[in-house]
Amino acid sequence: MLAAFVEEFDPENPVGALRVGDRPEPVVPPGWTTVEVKAASINHHDIWSLRGVGLGEDNLPMILGCDAAGIAADGREVIVHAVVTDPVDSPTPGRPSVLSERHQGAFAERLVAPLSNLVPKPAGMSFAEAACLPTAWLTAYNMLFRQAAVVPGDTVLVQGASGGLSTALVTLGRAAGLRMWVTGRDEPKRSYALEAGAHAAFEPGARLPARVDAVMESVGAATWDHSLKSLRPQGTVVVAGATSGYVAQTELGRVFANRLRVVGTAMGSLDDLRRLVAFCEVNGIKPHIHSVEPLVNAVEAFRTVASGEVRGKVVLQP
Repeated sequence: MLAAFVEEFDPENPVGALRVGDRPEPVVPPGWTTVEVKAASINHHDIWSLRGVGLGEDNLPMILGCDAAGIAADGREVIVHAVVTDPVDSPTPGRPSVLSERHQGAFAERLVAPLSNLVPKPAGMSFAEAACLPTAWLTAYNMLFRQAAVVPGDTVLVQGASGGLSTALVTLGRAAGLRMWVTGRDEPKRSYALEAGAHAAFEPGARLPARVDAVMESVGAATWDHSLKSLRPQGTVVVAGATSGYVAQTELGRVFANRLRVVGTAMGSLDDLRRLVAFCEVNGIKPHIHSVEPLVNAVEAFRTVASGEVRGKVVLQP
């Protein structure tokens, strides 16, 4: 079957490590099923995998891709929850991983996944839209409503504009009655964020009109100091990534004097994916898609994501 996979890592030129070609049909373990992939979206996690971060050499070759929507063996249209928990009788019981770390991923014509990981796809949502939900959108849902625990009327700052996660945060937050502010490196990105629903957009590091209740942080080193300075006392910064670098200096006096909360998170639970799907369905929300590309053009699609010049999600279709 056709798939996009990695055989050898390349930390300096990650997209150069991506291969598109034939891979063996997946073996279906007990309690798992086959999903005919109709759409799969690209995440920065896939770029890091090509560098060898989070993916061990002993698991190569590995089909990449965390997020998939398709048709299950019983004919149901489904969304696949990307987090797989090892069974109790395995050498690592209860250990979680995401598809494409220890189990073959979604950038293929067919995928195998636990039956329990399948969530019904709403009839009014396309496969391409549904494939955007399991990682970026689920992480956004978790950041806002689980970790930050913001409520309608609160003000939230999203560091970074126009990418899949930031667009999801803005869209979900706006629908939940939050005041959503964003930062963006250039005017086109800030304009896109406003079109997506942000109430205001600022240059990186700009002084804000007021301190915020929570900051959604996935940029890392480049924005970390601004994130802490932007919080009101007892505010929360939720960290779900660090695209500009993992190491950042922290003014600890600001943290304890203002009783700030720093929370790290990633992805979300199966129940939260069900709630996210219902939230989108009830509110008529459909994920923003930058482009939909055939799987055979995966290398070019990855280059687009790696460039950072995206407006929403990039989706692959076998």
